[in-house]
Amino acid sequence: MIKKVLVANRGEIAMRIFRTCRVMRIPTVAIYTHVDRGALHVRYADAAYCISEDENDTSYLKPDLILKIARQTGAAIHPGYGFLSENADFARQCEEAGVIFIGPGPDIIARMGIKTEARKIMEAAGVPIVPGTKEPVNSLEEAQTIASAIGYPVMLKALAGGGGKGMRLVHSGEELAGAFRMSRSEAANAFGNDAIYIEKYIENPHHIEVQVLGDKYGNIIHLYERECSIQRRNQKVIEESPSPFVKPETREKMLAVAVEACKKIGYYSAGTLEFMIDKDQNFYFLEMNTRLQVEHPVTEECTDVDIVREMILIAAGNRLPYKQEDIIFRGAAIECRIYAEDPENNFMPSPGVIKVREAPAGRNVRLDSSAYAGFEVSLHYDPMIAKLSTWGSTREQAISNMNRALLEYKILGIKTTIPFHLRIMQNEAFLKGIYDTTFIEKVFDKEDLMRRRNCDPTIAVIAAALKHYEEEKEAAARATTLPLVGESLWKYYGKLKMTANNY
Repeated sequence: MIKKVLVANRGEIAMRIFRTCRVMRIPTVAIYTHVDRGALHVRYADAAYCISEDENDTSYLKPDLILKIARQTGAAIHPGYGFLSENADFARQCEEAGVIFIGPGPDIIARMGIKTEARKIMEAAGVPIVPGTKEPVNSLEEAQTIASAIGYPVMLKALAGGGGKGMRLVHSGEELAGAFRMSRSEAANAFGNDAIYIEKYIENPHHIEVQVLGDKYGNIIHLYERECSIQRRNQKVIEESPSPFVKPETREKMLAVAVEACKKIGYYSAGTLEFMIDKDQNFYFLEMNTRLQVEHPVTEECTDVDIVREMILIAAGNRLPYKQEDIIFRGAAIECRIYAEDPENNFMPSPGVIKVREAPAGRNVRLDSSAYAGFEVSLHYDPMIAKLSTWGSTREQAISNMNRALLEYKILGIKTTIPFHLRIMQNEAFLKGIYDTTFIEKVFDKEDLMRRRNCDPTIAVIAAALKHYEEEKEAAARATTLPLVGESLWKYYGKLKMTANNY
């Protein structure tokens, strides 16, 4: 039995796990740093413990202290994603201390966490893999020899990580030295391990994930696939399920291969196998994430399976309550990751205090968030502040619901990527489902540049007028007395337009 759950994480993922725990009537424990003392997950949990040593300590990577709190409170530990979620040593510490780790066992995490080892395991299990190295590349000279043998373009990847960190696309031998140096440096900074490996780059690929669930008794099922090809700087920004690209026969083969591979390695808990698919529908294994994925909501919306609930039950020793034929896939779902970034200024971070937050609502809309009016978005952590998901009986309906939800979503005080997502939802290629991992760079960014060049400056003036007007209303509302705003919005607009016309 799991009688209490500590989430070794923060932000929206901590909130998402806590909400399932509340439905299951399981008490919750939050951890936080001084920076996060006002965070929503701290206020929501039944108990909360500060793990900062001083005001400048912003780290959540404190396995010993987290384990101590778990033992003190009698809680199992759910790691969420990132941080300690794929740290095999931490999972082993939990096991040795008699604390339930809500995830797979440490040996599986260790084997699948080293990407070259994972490639060997999957190849032995009969899964097609992308041509590349099965061992880490230790020198530039070795990298040059391997890249020439594989054939350019090639991709350099961090051995111990993911999320686009340490990843470099190399088109020719002239680019290799600089890319090799940068890849190792970034990998060392992100994961404490500068080892990298090399893969053949599949041109115009699709990034497809298969969600799996397994128990400790050998039962494995899949929850179908997710299309994750809308990426910026190797980081996913929009995901959807099902993929508009994958053909039924390819889907059937890929799902079967994923389940069979997980059975052979004895996998349990939630996990995700990532594949690359080329234009001819050939699919290749990339890596396995032995944790909950950021984009799991789209799978939940289409299968009606609460993945976090199943992770908790599996960790407690329960059998899967489903057989594969029990999983009914319905409709389509889309997720947009909302970042505190300025899309009009090269996506620069936009920290600060959220002054106004109006959340979208209504039918078939889901918002996973930890943001609220008055919350300060810090530079110390990932800038993702929410995940907005919508469902529809068709892909077209899911997109229409997302368009509405994005229009309703208002956040003032900081810049966000909401306008960026709105433009993608109205992009002709995206609407037709004609895109791959190069979409942002080769299609959207070029169209967006033309949009900016052709933009009527009057729009910027109106936007400035609206901002000024909202600030005046906000100031008036805070005053002891509440006088009417002295000038109308259109007077502000007139003033600003005259000012703009002087330049």
